Amino acid sequence: MIRVMLVDDQELLRAGFRMVLGAQPDIEVVAEAGNGAAAVETARTVEIDVVLMDVRMPVMDGVEATRLICAAAERPRVLILTTFDLDEYAFSALKAGASGFLLKDVPPSDLLSAIHSVHSGDAVVAPSTTRRLLERFAGHLPSPGGAEPAALGGLTAREREVLVLVARGLSNAEIADRLDLAEATVKTHLGRILAKLSLRDRAQVVVYAYESGLVVPHSAG
Repeated sequence: MIRVMLVDDQELLRAGFRMVLGAQPDIEVVAEAGNGAAAVETARTVEIDVVLMDVRMPVMDGVEATRLICAAAERPRVLILTTFDLDEYAFSALKAGASGFLLKDVPPSDLLSAIHSVHSGDAVVAPSTTRRLLERFAGHLPSPGGAEPAALGGLTAREREVLVLVARGLSNAEIADRLDLAEATVKTHLGRILAKLSLRDRAQVVVYAYESGLVVPHSAG
């Protein structure tokens, strides 16, 4: 059973999500909150797997709530709900540790698929979409030519190659084809990258690659 918390200051929207999720045999809405502060408090006391998090809320916004929730434990994982595709809040939320973002008018089937993906440890935003997001807000990123983070020195040459290709939006299968590796080997490399850099998922890998200067805007092809 996947335990979900709904966080949105619009009660009607929460009711709609609750209706969709409540009809699923393997998903249970175990908590709700009307602002980020309440969500953080609830996450400390209720066992939750996935949080559907609005961003524009009173008391505490969803970005700060995401940062606090993600910093506290491996789970729950956070899916940000946005009104507009690629708005600036999604950029901040990915940096804060969110595993992806969805539009509020997402079809129910896409919502359910996203919850299952996040629960299984994956990101729900395609790397190419995350890349577009980072390209759009390139002004927030460091200028090329700065010192690399020390953690990058712990990666092997192959792991750096895989990291760059993930950031450029390639799937595991495409990376395997590009580097002439088995797809399972790519997954192993990605797992080691996540562990060495203390990242949660592919979305975080893309953010890290841009912020470290390993990939710069408009050079990702």
